[in-house]
Amino acid sequence: MDYRPLGKSGLKVPVLSFGAGTFGGAGPLFGNWGTSDAIEAGRLVDICLEAGVNLFDTADVYSDGASEEVLGQAIKGKRDAVLISTKTGLPMGDGPNDGGSSRFRLVRAVEDALRRLETDHIDILQLHAFDIATPVEEVLSTLDMLVRAGKVRYVGVSNFSGWQVMKSLAMADRHGWPRYVANQVYYSLVGRDYEWELMPLGQDQGLGALVWSPLGWGRLTGKIRRGAPLPEGSRLHETASFGPPVDEEHLYGVVEALDAVAEETGKTVAQVALNWLLQRPTVSSVIVGARNEEQLRQNLGAVGWNLTAEQVARLDDASAVTAPYPYFPYRRQEGFARLNPPMV
Repeated sequence: MDYRPLGKSGLKVPVLSFGAGTFGGAGPLFGNWGTSDAIEAGRLVDICLEAGVNLFDTADVYSDGASEEVLGQAIKGKRDAVLISTKTGLPMGDGPNDGGSSRFRLVRAVEDALRRLETDHIDILQLHAFDIATPVEEVLSTLDMLVRAGKVRYVGVSNFSGWQVMKSLAMADRHGWPRYVANQVYYSLVGRDYEWELMPLGQDQGLGALVWSPLGWGRLTGKIRRGAPLPEGSRLHETASFGPPVDEEHLYGVVEALDAVAEETGKTVAQVALNWLLQRPTVSSVIVGARNEEQLRQNLGAVGWNLTAEQVARLDDASAVTAPYPYFPYRRQEGFARLNPPMV
């Protein structure tokens, strides 16, 4: 397993990390992701550690805290060997202070997460969404307090826009508060919006991408084909409305390109899709999920080899879409491109 710096920090993270959204699954979304109990979760954790995957990502909102609880049980006796990443900010109830990033909410959320995880610190705490109702100064000064208290080591964000990240970083620099070093983002061969603004921002400001849903919400597993119905048992039957939309014709074109590269490399479609992400700028770690040991071992097969430059270029071409304004001139017109060359 290779390790990379998490953005502009001294923390090294594995290029693959494990998403614990499948732990303790309950409800219409998370119940379809997976329902691993502590025993099964412990086995998956052991397989990860054997392979060098020591970063485990979760969130308080995953199954209403059950994911954190099961993860905490699964890593008992192994805490010093693992890194825990969790997220907070999305509502955990109907009360006026049950969501957001106010000082009241963040302090309580961290205390609750520490209790569920059965640990005394969180290695990477990420804000799950931007809270427009709370001043950025309040958010960052609270994170500074939590870092100084030793309850949080590093901070990051998820699902922020570029201006929201940049405003926060500028405020952190002004006051000497901890800077965000992680940006947990959706990025896949059928969802390349990250490249238009957030990737250049990450390169410029030192944020490492932690990639969620790298297989396009389950669409790039190799089971979906043009002209064929969704396979029985696919979670897309129940969860497609929760995830990012994908144009079907675009999806089929990407899958056909993946099929060709998979045949050339002797790898699976999913392994090729994951390996493509590992070669993209700013990516620190790709978060993979698994409902069982077989899925996990398949995902672990995405490392230890690399696509050729020609194979990457073919996948790039098959997955390319026109960027929205103001980004498309920088991709299509020579004068713009000379001033702002694309990163990929």
